[in-house]
Parts: sequence; structure tokens; C-alpha cells
Amino acid sequence: MMNIQPLQRRSDLDWLRVLAVLTIFIFHTTRFFSLGDWHVKNPDTYLSVEIWAFFITRWAMPLFFLLSGASLFYTLEKRRGAFSFIKDKTLRLFVPVVVAVFSHSLLQVYLERLSHHQFSGSLIEFVPHYFHGLYLGVGSTGNFAFHGMHLWYLLILFIYGLMLYSLFDWFISRGKNILGISGRLMAKPGLMYILLPLPLLLMKITISEAVLSVGNGGWGFLYYIWFLMAGFMIISSKPLQEAIQRQRRLSLLLGIIFSAIFLILKFGSVNESGLPAQKLIFFVFSSISAWTWILTITGFGMRHLDFNHPFLKYANEAVIAFYILHQPVILCVGYYVIQWPVPDAVKWIMISFTSFAVTMVLYEYLVRRFDILRFLFGMKLKSTRISDNK
Repeated sequence: MMNIQPLQRRSDLDWLRVLAVLTIFIFHTTRFFSLGDWHVKNPDTYLSVEIWAFFITRWAMPLFFLLSGASLFYTLEKRRGAFSFIKDKTLRLFVPVVVAVFSHSLLQVYLERLSHHQFSGSLIEFVPHYFHGLYLGVGSTGNFAFHGMHLWYLLILFIYGLMLYSLFDWFISRGKNILGISGRLMAKPGLMYILLPLPLLLMKITISEAVLSVGNGGWGFLYYIWFLMAGFMIISSKPLQEAIQRQRRLSLLLGIIFSAIFLILKFGSVNESGLPAQKLIFFVFSSISAWTWILTITGFGMRHLDFNHPFLKYANEAVIAFYILHQPVILCVGYYVIQWPVPDAVKWIMISFTSFAVTMVLYEYLVRRFDILRFLFGMKLKSTRISDNK
């Protein structure tokens, strides 16, 4: 019989969620200075920042989906039914995306067009142009960001949640033995480092590259299905969680080794743009690196972050609103700061601290205090939150 964790809030998962959002915040403040194109770019860019950015993209969004899979496990354990599940995910995930499409996504596309000299004029003058063509990413000719820009994560999570609901619900009700067997198998010494990356490799081999290449956050969208499912499976198995915690130092060592290898492959003389065999080798090291860092972070989190604190309750409630607000704020601040005649390190510091402060002020004094904004940002209403705490 599968060993299910007691149904209680996991402080370590809440801390990891907060830290993951802060990591993405820092990552986005550095995008002005990396080599790759972005919505707004600094005049000078740096290889070192590009290496950092590429390293972060290996595990950051996969970690988001893994944590979301863990949350889905606890949501479905409450057994409230399909209608309640769909309603909750619609309010928490889909509503903020729709709101973003017609508000701060417009602002972000506008700033991109200004910075790339593709439009000149005021934001009001740009509004009619926003509905010309679909925005598919930096460099696309269309403007309408139907995915909510950086909120593509919420949209994909919403879609995958609906797609996998029946499967996850079956695992919770009748497929517990399968989850238990899978968890105990992966808990065997060393097997998690092979079995967790394996589905990614199988997808790479069997699915057309044209399909797999459609994505964001450093990965194709299809790969995120496995990270979501893996999070669900990991949190259902106490033996696997104990193994992840027990082997956290090994995961860290392997993460450093495999990251060094794939970064050398990426930025050295040999990279994934070469022969098919080279691409596959690169993907293997990249996938193992991603999983070793995910296991490192979750392992140390389980070991050291399993405690509650008054700040955690505040931060955990703020996470979704902070995530929604942070990128448009960063772009607005950065658009002006990168034009200053100061060293780039000073620019980054100013962008980071100012953006964080503005984001928190917007959250604390606007979003958090008014139910209409809480609803639009996917948060529980104040009245609902009070009744839940009784």
C-alpha cells in the first residue's frame, strides 16, 4: 500500500515557491544584459550574463511545474470533484491571463516595439496596433499577446491541469498502488537520476522537433507535462521524498558536474547546433543537469525549510500577484534606466531594487487590499480567506 503524506500544508513547498519566484525576478532583471534578444535590451550585453541565464533556464521553470504538480496532489486529495477543480483553476490561473492580455501585456509589447524602434508614439496611440497579428515572442511581427506574455506559465498550467485531471484523480482514488510502486522504485539508490530524466529523452527521440521546439522558459511546452506529473508523483511517495532528502548532497555534486559539461558544450567549441548525435548528447547532459538541480533544491528544501513563520503566510499569498506584476514593472523601470550614462552594474542594481520596491508597493497598497483586484489577480477574496481560516 502506498505511503501517502498526511493532508497538511507543507511549509517547505511554500518556501520553495516563494524562492522560485524571487529567482525568476532576479533572472528577468538580468535579461537586459544577456546576449539573447529580449523585450528591452541594454546597449552592452555580456557573455557571463548569458551563461547565467542559460543555467537558470535549465531548472527554473521545470521547478515551477514540479511544485505545481505537488500542489495538484494536495488539491485532488481534498476530493471536491471536477467542477470545483475546474472552477478553482479558472479563477486562480485563467482569469489572470485574460486580464493580462488586455492590460500589462499590452504595455510590455508597447515597450518592446519602442525599444526595437518598431513604433513611435504614446501608449494610447499603440492600442489599435496591439490587435494586429499574434505575438509569438520577441522578434515576431504580431502584437496581440494572447498568452499574457510571461503568464504563459499560468495558461499552460491551466491547460495541463484540465488535461490531466482525470488521470491524477484516478491515481488518487484507484491508482495508489501504481504511484507507490513508482515512488519506491525511484527511491532505490541512484535510480532517480536515471528514471526522472528518461521520459524527457524518450520525448526527444520520438516526437518531431518541430513540435518540441514550441515553448518558452528554455524548454518546449510538451516537456513541462513530465515535470508536472513528476511533482505529483514525488509528493505522493514518502520513500521517494526521503531518498531525495538523503541524497541531496550527491544531487548537488552531480548538478555541478553536469552543468559544467553542458555549459561547455553550449558555449564551447561543440554545442547542440551541430550534428544530430551532438544535439542528443547535449540534451542528455542538459536534462540530467536540470533534474539534479531540481532534486538538490527540493532535497535541501525538505531538510531545512520545513518550518512555519508569519512572513511565510504573507509571502505565499503574495506569490501569484508578485509573479504577475514583476515583469511589466521590470520592463518599465529598465526601459528608462538602461538609457542612463552610468556603469551597467549600477543599472542592474537600480533596476532590481526599484522594480522590487514598486512591485511590492503595487501589491501591498492596491492588489492585496481590494477584492476586485484580488479576483483579477487570481487571489482568494478577503471574505473567503477569513472564512477559510475559521
